[in-house]
Amino acid sequence: MEKFFSFKKRGTSARTEVLAGIATFLTMSYIIVVNPAILSDSGMDFNGVLFATVLVSSLSSIFMGLFANLPYALAPGMGLNAFFTYTMVLGGGFSWQTALGAVFISGIIFIILSLTKVRTIILRAVPASIRYAVAGGIGLFIALIGLRSVDFIVPNPATTIAFGGINPTTAIFVGGLLLTGFLVVKRIKGALIIGIAATSIVALIVSQFIETPLVTMPTRVFALPSLSVFFQLDILGALKFSLIGPIFALLFTDMFDSISTFLGIATTAGLVDKEGQPINGHKALLVDAVSTTISGLFGTSSGTTYIESAAGIEEGGRTGLTAVVAGLLFLPFMFFSPILSFIPAIATAPVLVIVGLFMMTGIVSLDWKNYEESLPAFLAFILIPLTYNITQGIIWGLLFYTAIKIIRGKAREVHPMLYIIDVLAIVGLILHIF
Repeated sequence: MEKFFSFKKRGTSARTEVLAGIATFLTMSYIIVVNPAILSDSGMDFNGVLFATVLVSSLSSIFMGLFANLPYALAPGMGLNAFFTYTMVLGGGFSWQTALGAVFISGIIFIILSLTKVRTIILRAVPASIRYAVAGGIGLFIALIGLRSVDFIVPNPATTIAFGGINPTTAIFVGGLLLTGFLVVKRIKGALIIGIAATSIVALIVSQFIETPLVTMPTRVFALPSLSVFFQLDILGALKFSLIGPIFALLFTDMFDSISTFLGIATTAGLVDKEGQPINGHKALLVDAVSTTISGLFGTSSGTTYIESAAGIEEGGRTGLTAVVAGLLFLPFMFFSPILSFIPAIATAPVLVIVGLFMMTGIVSLDWKNYEESLPAFLAFILIPLTYNITQGIIWGLLFYTAIKIIRGKAREVHPMLYIIDVLAIVGLILHIF
């Protein structure tokens, strides 16, 4: 084991790596419940998505540990699951089977790009300011979904949206948000999953005293994994011109989210080479691409590397054993679907708001006083939640970035690949693909 993972070379030990893996799992385990909760809004079976979530998280993390020897864990990505449900299925009118086909295709393209220089070209084409803005915009989008799921924010014909008022649901939500927020502030390991459990228990107690229960107890605790969404993707249905935009958005969001995560975590952990580039970065991206591909096959939205892996880094994790341990800890939960499916939206909504906060961190890297950069970034940032469409935010941010550069006489600063992306975006807008 020492020879395979190179513990001494990276200044760690097997014991440290195991503890780091546990820490990583605890900080990201909320996805076991939250991902099925979001995807079930698209019509998918909660229990089936839970099995897919566990399987993708486990296999992808183990593969990352064994193939890339890096302490990064993977799971279906927040933001990507929101795009899948609210933009592609509910907003675009595609079936969830077709959306899974799009996830699979984006994964195949991601694999091809990871094996060629095209990935590097695309990376250099998209400005850092837009990447930061998109991450932040997705954070706002996720928070909005959480607030809407418990009617804390409701539609209003006069003001578009409004506060939903105080009632048992919103009161419990606020309490859950305060509790979970406190645990996060105190940096308690597993803060999000503790918050989900505590809020669910409170909702169950309150349900005994109100006419319409917020939640009911499951009749059993264990069950065999559900295969209701396993290999149910429609690849032929996803091979349509109208899916070009959504597939590009899936690919863009997944790729840049992964790269941003690699850069941030690798720098913190010291897992960089002499040029400051993440070690085994090409292998890590390939694992991420494979994770997305199997996500489409197993029945969930795109898998991606989790920033929560930083928790394991803080515990001293430096090798792939950390990721392997985290991956193995996911497996038992495929048998707990009855107890996990009872968790109500009121318990996951606080987590969505806090995850939204986590995704805002990159915004501080923007130079807001440089309007040449910040105006396009702001459009990308704000249009994602306001249009309820991640693709729209990305497109308008890129188009305005290019337009401003041209107007300023800096057309040469725009990467040729970005011009190609802009043309495709304009065609998509004209043809109402997005």
